[in-house]
Amino acid sequence: MHKVLIAAAIALVAFPAQAQDAWPTKPISMIAPFPPGGVADIVGRPLAASMEKTLKQPVLVVNRSGAGGAVGTTAVAKAAPDGYTILMSLSSISIFPVSDPMNGKPVPYQLTDFAPIALVTADPTVLVVAADGPYKTIQDFIASAKAYPNQMNYSSSGVYGTLHVAMEMFANAAGIKMFHIPYQGGGPAVAALLGGQVHALASGPAAAIAQIKGGKMRALAGWGDKRLPLMPELPTFKELGYKDVEFYIWSGVFAPAATPAPIVNRLREAVRAAVNDPQFKGAMEKVQTPISYLDAPEFRGFLAADAARLKVAVEKIGKVEEK
Repeated sequence: MHKVLIAAAIALVAFPAQAQDAWPTKPISMIAPFPPGGVADIVGRPLAASMEKTLKQPVLVVNRSGAGGAVGTTAVAKAAPDGYTILMSLSSISIFPVSDPMNGKPVPYQLTDFAPIALVTADPTVLVVAADGPYKTIQDFIASAKAYPNQMNYSSSGVYGTLHVAMEMFANAAGIKMFHIPYQGGGPAVAALLGGQVHALASGPAAAIAQIKGGKMRALAGWGDKRLPLMPELPTFKELGYKDVEFYIWSGVFAPAATPAPIVNRLREAVRAAVNDPQFKGAMEKVQTPISYLDAPEFRGFLAADAARLKVAVEKIGKVEEK
C-alpha cells in the first residue's frame, strides 16, 4: 500500500514537470499594451517572429491598449502563469504603481507581479515638431512656450505614459507650461503631430526616424546622456544646460511572476536567440534602433534603478487632472 501511495505521489509531482518540459504546445500571446505604430509594436512584432524559430510555436502580438498601457499590462499581471501570455512592455510599466495611488486610484499591479525575461532595446526620447512649423531650434520652442503659457500643446501615449513623463520632465526644468493631449499610444500621438493637431511630441527615435528623414518632422533635442549615433547633430538637453532631463524608452519582455522557472528559462533562451537572429537585427537596423539586450538577472537590476528614477520624476509632476 505504501509503495502504491509513494508511486502515486511521484506521478503527481512528475506530471507538471513533464508538462513544463513539453512547453509550449500551443501559440503564445505577446501582449503589446499600446496601439500599432509605437515602440512596443515596432520591436515586438519582429521579436515575436524570431522567437518562433526557437519555440516552434506561433508567437502572436496582440495590441491591447488603454490607460497609457495600464490595461494590457494589468491583463498580463492577472493572466495564468503558464507562459502562454507574455508582455512586451515599455518603461511606463514602472510609472502606474506610483501615479495611480497619488491620484487616489487603486494600484492596477505591482512590479513584483512580473518575472523579467529580458531587456531588448533602450533609446532616449527625442523632442520632435512638424518640419514645416516655426520652431527651428529648442531655443525657439522654449521662447514660444514662455510667451504663450499653456497654449502650446503636445501629444503623448497617455496620462503618465512614458511620453508624458518625458515632456513634463523637460517642461519643469525649462520653466514652461504646455497643454497635454493624451492619446491611446505612441502611434496615434505621432499621427496627431503629423496631422497638425499638436505642436510637439516626445517620441522614441524608432517611431519618429522615418518621418524625420522623410522631412515631415524636425528633431530639436534628445533626452539621452549623449548624442544619438543616428542623429549626431541633435543636442541633448544635458548639453543645453538641463542636467536632470534624461529619459529612455526601453522595451522588455515579461511573464507573470508565478510562471515556473523552466518556462521562464525557455522564454529567456528564445529572446536570447531572437536578438541574435539576423532577421531581427535587420528589422532593428531598418528602424535604426540599437539592440540593448540584457538577460533576466541584469535586467532586474536595470529595472530597479529605472523605476527608482521614474518614481522621483512622477512625484515631481504630481497629481494630474485627466482632460
